[in-house]
Amino acid sequence: MQIETKIMEQVKNVLRQFGTKYIAESGTLKRSTVISDLDKYDHDLMTALLSNQLIHDEYTEIIANTEVFKLNQFINMFEYKEFWEDSFTRYANRIGLTSDNKFISDSSDVVLDFPYKDTVLKAGMDKEDVDAKVGGADEPFLNETLAHAEISELFEPKVFVNAKRYDKDGKHEATSFNDQDNLVIKGNNLIALHSLTKRYSGKVKLIYLDPPYNTGNDSFKYNDSFNHSTWLTFMKNRLEIAKKLLSPDGLIWVQTDDGEINYLGILMDSIFGRDNYINTITVKTKISGVSGSSEGKSLRDATEFIQLYAKDKGSITLNPVYETTPVVQYVHQYKDAGKSWKYTQVLEELGSAEIIEENDKYTYKYYPNAKMTSIKQFAQQRSITEDEVYQRYPEKIFRTTNAQSSVRKRVKEDLQNIHNGVVSITYTPIKGKNANHLTEVFYTGQGKDMFMFLAERLSNVDGNLMYQQKLSTLWDNIQYNNLKKEGAVDFPAGKKPEKLLSNIIALSSNPGDIVMDFFGGSGSTAAVAMKMKRSFVTIEQISSQIQLIQKRLQNVVYGDKNGVSKEVKWQGGGSFVYAELMEKNQGYLKDLQKATTLDELDAVFQRMKSGADLDFRVDLAKFENDPESKQLSFEDQKKLLIKLLDKNQLYYNEANIDDADVRDLISDSDYQFNKSFYGKESE
Repeated sequence: MQIETKIMEQVKNVLRQFGTKYIAESGTLKRSTVISDLDKYDHDLMTALLSNQLIHDEYTEIIANTEVFKLNQFINMFEYKEFWEDSFTRYANRIGLTSDNKFISDSSDVVLDFPYKDTVLKAGMDKEDVDAKVGGADEPFLNETLAHAEISELFEPKVFVNAKRYDKDGKHEATSFNDQDNLVIKGNNLIALHSLTKRYSGKVKLIYLDPPYNTGNDSFKYNDSFNHSTWLTFMKNRLEIAKKLLSPDGLIWVQTDDGEINYLGILMDSIFGRDNYINTITVKTKISGVSGSSEGKSLRDATEFIQLYAKDKGSITLNPVYETTPVVQYVHQYKDAGKSWKYTQVLEELGSAEIIEENDKYTYKYYPNAKMTSIKQFAQQRSITEDEVYQRYPEKIFRTTNAQSSVRKRVKEDLQNIHNGVVSITYTPIKGKNANHLTEVFYTGQGKDMFMFLAERLSNVDGNLMYQQKLSTLWDNIQYNNLKKEGAVDFPAGKKPEKLLSNIIALSSNPGDIVMDFFGGSGSTAAVAMKMKRSFVTIEQISSQIQLIQKRLQNVVYGDKNGVSKEVKWQGGGSFVYAELMEKNQGYLKDLQKATTLDELDAVFQRMKSGADLDFRVDLAKFENDPESKQLSFEDQKKLLIKLLDKNQLYYNEANIDDADVRDLISDSDYQFNKSFYGKESE
């Protein structure tokens, strides 16, 4: 029996009304005849098509109070060869650089374009999920080209099972969920994201992504070897839903290497808008001598890049975040680099003050006997080293600047007759770091240059004075090697430093905000978010990595002491909820992958015939009676059986949770959890 989607079944039924005009007696579609008549708006054909309610609903739209038939989208369906022929070959989408609908070979003016706008690449994240012959010779993963009805089915919210809540008292059944709960989901991230849309749309403050870099790294458990165009589509599908989830003042950070950064930037421009681009951060990820390159072909690779976009740049403000270095170490590094160190003077004492003028806003003072000297002389007078001066007297060390400001202008005008000593103005600023606090600012009497004290640039960290400066777009002091101890989980390839994530989270969010990472990996983003008192959502498909995330987050709950724990003063606590998308065809897929003999393959196939959703293109009777398929090697038979599965039915839809054949498979606690998660408790 031919397994077909509803839309294709309906279209074929309509075409059969015309006898053999559009479908030959053999069942072959007369493709050119159909497309030609559609192009000519053949009255009889158009009437028959639009009289079908499903076709009408899927392919018409009201524009300017006029009902319009989306002819081009409908015709595209007839150009998908595998929809209409008994073939197990994949339709190859052509996605690339175009200009005026012509590919790059025809023009030098190029933009990134996706000719088939409804292309969806679900792409298994595990290498075991993929195969070159299943997904196409050039694209080693499952690539599905879908029509509207199939996309709607694919993105229906899914059933969650095995829902558990983890806290300091251990693991418990989870029967409820609220927006403050932390969430870990196991399942395909694209499908899971659409299950989150209703609850999280417009609520996520920060999304950080560390996707597959498309390098073909064989040590990486992710599918990390995509055809260039399919990698872009893979990312496009996920970035589009990510934008919907972001809050109006939300930010998204996407990390990659130099292999795809340029095209990723173009893609993000197209989705988030070029005006919402903020920065590209360069991160030094490898130390000297660790990573080489093809001799004489390229430079040594030592960096990765994070592209930062806002949902609406006009609505965002980045929090101030500083990188810190022990003050003495910083001074020496600065001087060793050949730079001119400015904090070289000491204000030994101010002496007595004379009030020059005072009103309800400003107080002007004059210090005629103020004593100043160099750090070198100050150290010699006290028989100490200059390093000790920096450590013991930072509140006296200063530099001067002629930075222009309205306050300095006022000082120059009101105290223009004073030409020596030190002067000051005391007032309450309305903005800046001292906003709403009574503040005294000092100036030289001669040039009215403002004093800047070293102590204002320092912080005290466990008794150590640290020089702090705002983060720039170059992050070159984050420890990237020796990360094995972080999180107490072993993830040799791909683990990101907690310090990297703490920078991003501190810059982009505040306590209580929601942080999302749907390439969960070893759980770095979730762990740091919890330590920094943010709520998080993270998604991961690979079982071994889900286990790492669960273990790591339990460590955090119990008071994990490594990573950024000391810096953020983490003492443990909190909780998280774990849930899995309920597998449907995904289970058969895993069983096929695990099979090691022909008998095991056949056992899975027999179960598939009665319980699986098969690809609508498969003529099952023809397949079973095909002698050639029985002559294939074991591996080729496995690949062919995998291809028979409908990849749009990997998980059960939540809309079917009350159907008897689905409800019987779900525990009562999981049933309650789904009702709570989707806000249907009262139904």
